[in-house]
Order: sequence, then structure tokens, then C-alpha cells
Amino acid sequence: MSTAQHLAAIDLLRSREFPAEHGRSQDGDGGPGYRIAELMTSDDFWEDDGTRWEATADQYEAERDGLSVLLVDRWGAPQIFSLESLFERTPGDGGEEWSSGDDAAGEEIPEPWNSLSSSVPDLHLWRADGRWIALGVSQWDRELPFQLLAVVTEIDPP
Repeated sequence: MSTAQHLAAIDLLRSREFPAEHGRSQDGDGGPGYRIAELMTSDDFWEDDGTRWEATADQYEAERDGLSVLLVDRWGAPQIFSLESLFERTPGDGGEEWSSGDDAAGEEIPEPWNSLSSSVPDLHLWRADGRWIALGVSQWDRELPFQLLAVVTEIDPP
């Protein structure tokens, strides 16, 4: 996908209604109050000695940063929002849903923030027209592909 296509995908995400149910579509994941689109996905790294992984990590961060520069013209400088503390506050591997008994404080981390915290270390985050728009680089495990993600949500970050 080209940069113009990435920007068009972000615009489309912003213009669409949110799904009523959690699920997956051709555009990515979504649910009540959010959509997550996969703008780019790399190959996996099962047969890599580490050099291709490093180059791909740099490439995906550069893609995110390049898109962020273009979005500055629309919404100003992004807030860099770390998801590390959210991951530390989730049970198990961070990808599980909270239930009332999982946390002594009874804290619940809403989607999309709970899922994102499992694979995205930080986001470039803007607030525009009552919605949050975010860009992040996801990788679930060292052997698995990188993904450049665009997120649109009306749910405030925890």
C-alpha cells in the first residue's frame, strides 16, 4: 500500500460507523466504539538470523513516523502514548478479557486498548472530531510478522 492509500484507509476508518459486535472484517478488527485496520503486514521471521527482523522493524517504524508527519498537517503533533503499563496491568499474556475477579482493584481495560497493549509498545495518538486516531507498529512475537496499524476509536485511553 502506498502512503496515499494509507491516508485514504485512515479517512475511511474515520468516516465509518463502528460495528455493534466485536469481530473481524476485511478491514481488520472492530467492535463497539473502535476499528483497527492493518495497513501493512510483513513476512514472518521463522528462518531469520535477526538481520531481516531489524531491518523490518526499522522500516515499519519509519512508515509509522512518515504517516505521522503527514497527519501533523491535519491534527497537529501526535501524543506518543505508551501501552507498556496497560500490558503490565492485564492478566496472563495481556490478550485476555478482564472479569470482575481478575484484578484486586476491579479495573477493566476496554477495547481496543486491551488488545493493542499485547503487541503494540506505543502509539502516535491524535484527538479529532470526538475520536482518537492512532498509528502503531504491532508484533505479537519475534517470529511473527510486523503490522502497521491504524486505530480509530471513541473510547478514551485508560
